Amino acid sequence: MSIITFTNKGIYCPQGKFYIDPWLPVDHAVITHGHADHARRGSKHYLCHKYTEPILRLRIDPALSISTLDYNETIFINGVKLSMFPAGHIVGSAQIRLEYEGYVAVISGDYKTEYDGISTAFEPVRCNEFVTESTFGLPIYNWLPQHELFGGIRDWIANNQLQDKTSVFIAYSLGKAQRLMKGLEGTAKLFVHNSINNLNKAIESNGIVLPQAELVTMETPRTETQNQVVILPPALLGTNLIKKLSSASVAICSGWMQVRGSRRWQAADAGFAVSDHADWSGLLSAIKATGAEKVYVTHGSTATFSKYLNEIGIEAAEVATQYGKEDDEEIGEPKNEEE
Repeated sequence: MSIITFTNKGIYCPQGKFYIDPWLPVDHAVITHGHADHARRGSKHYLCHKYTEPILRLRIDPALSISTLDYNETIFINGVKLSMFPAGHIVGSAQIRLEYEGYVAVISGDYKTEYDGISTAFEPVRCNEFVTESTFGLPIYNWLPQHELFGGIRDWIANNQLQDKTSVFIAYSLGKAQRLMKGLEGTAKLFVHNSINNLNKAIESNGIVLPQAELVTMETPRTETQNQVVILPPALLGTNLIKKLSSASVAICSGWMQVRGSRRWQAADAGFAVSDHADWSGLLSAIKATGAEKVYVTHGSTATFSKYLNEIGIEAAEVATQYGKEDDEEIGEPKNEEE
């Protein structure tokens, strides 16, 4: 038995007649989180976690038809029992649990297993079949514990301040930027780009409290940002806004930084392996905790990871999807040393 299928539009529940994170327009879309590779425009109706609603209205259309659920809240759609559980990826990210005639499937979307201080902590869900990402599904990817990671980043900021430098972080606007703000609160005054500021407002509309941050623009005086912290989206790496800042020292925040290093990107002085995806051990622990009889491996290192799962006795199969076009992969893996 199975209650999900993989179609040219996305993951489909035939019993419930709805899709999960479809990449083409459908009548009923259930959304795991607000990143654009999982939440696309054009569907007639959306169902998401309540924290994700204002993000979808900001990024897609204020007039969207949206229903929401809280974590552990249950509804029935055409006889399918649907509930949402924390994925730990970004604010509002959810694993979708489906149950029909006693059979359970969980679609995890993107997830990470270590609590980051701002997203609701990941919660493993027992199921018969589990859909997992594998963005960093290789044994070389093992993240530092949260406190060690941010300890190193804070030390870098302190060293910059001794040299009267502005610490500039390149981080994705939704998820990673807010995580950095939380982790760097108290180190200096925080400045963010307008794209991050707009998402901050959407997140705060649900009562979530974020650290205070000011806007940085081309008109912001250099003296205001000197020795402070500036967070910008990847599209602004190497642009005039950074050049305008006083003695900017630039760090890229991406899981790719663990093995590839900042030297492979021009205009970067440092790199920190800050990822909102599970690492190798996180993926394995999450999958084992589900007790799933069948695992479907989507975007990332699908071949390697699914092969390993089969080798350790967990039945797994690769599934081609259109996920993975945003978030950590926006900064991307360079094709050669010159890029």
